[in-house]
Amino acid sequence: MELRHLRYFMAVAAERNFTRAAEKLGIGQPPLSQQIKSLERELGVELFVRTPQGATLTHAGEAFLVEARRVLDDAARAAQAAQRAARGESGQIRIGFTGSAAFNPLVPTLIQRYTQRYPDVQLTLDEANTPMLVQGLAEGRHDAVFFRPGRTSLSDASALAGIAVHRLPDEPMKIVLPSAHPLAARRRLPLAALANESFVLVPGPAGITLHEEIVRACAEAGFSPRLAQPAPQIASVVNLVAAGLGVSIVPAAIAQVQVKGVRYLDVTGVRMSAKLSLGWREGDPSATLRQFVALARHADRH
Repeated sequence: MELRHLRYFMAVAAERNFTRAAEKLGIGQPPLSQQIKSLERELGVELFVRTPQGATLTHAGEAFLVEARRVLDDAARAAQAAQRAARGESGQIRIGFTGSAAFNPLVPTLIQRYTQRYPDVQLTLDEANTPMLVQGLAEGRHDAVFFRPGRTSLSDASALAGIAVHRLPDEPMKIVLPSAHPLAARRRLPLAALANESFVLVPGPAGITLHEEIVRACAEAGFSPRLAQPAPQIASVVNLVAAGLGVSIVPAAIAQVQVKGVRYLDVTGVRMSAKLSLGWREGDPSATLRQFVALARHADRH
């Protein structure tokens, strides 16, 4: 028994006439009659009583009609589910991001737009540092990640082997000073003015890429930053600066963290930026991933 047999049966049941049903289906009346007879032989029952005026359902036909309609409805839903999945409108996607990336307006905006456009996709978010995100991507724990591409930490081609990367707009960085600092009244400051300051930074794997950029920029300004207080994560940096434990440099988006006791200043004299990229496995066939990447490529142009 095939779905077409059920469709033929439903057409005859609806029209109560083989000729009209055949016209509706776009086939000849004799082939339609043969298909219905074949179905009846397979079931071992008569589904219709043939009359000069047409055809009426038998009791067996009435019972079969209920189940045939359900099967065809289920088949239609199955087809729709497959088509939605193929279009990336259902399924799941696992997104990783660095702690500092979460403050970049592009990231939460993109995630919000994606969930609004694809509400039936199960989206899972995971925060980790860049090396862990890249490793998780390679090992299949993440489908896409927002990570900080460093100048040296990910310069080895093997680190990003098999990973497609879409570069997102660079983000400027700002100096963070305690509000009681003598230079806090300034709106902008050359990086060299911090040569004798103690820094609050996120060292090691947790902040390796931003740390690299800060060290590079300070070297360009003629000094090496002196670490006074390590911070466990980027969100902690501002609070530690407010506590008077040192100064720091953070992505500009962190300035939305309005902590009492700090001032944010623009950097002059040295070009420095927080770089952000979206990465995913090359050749990944996931339709949900395809839609997410397409949305990200569109979002950073508008």
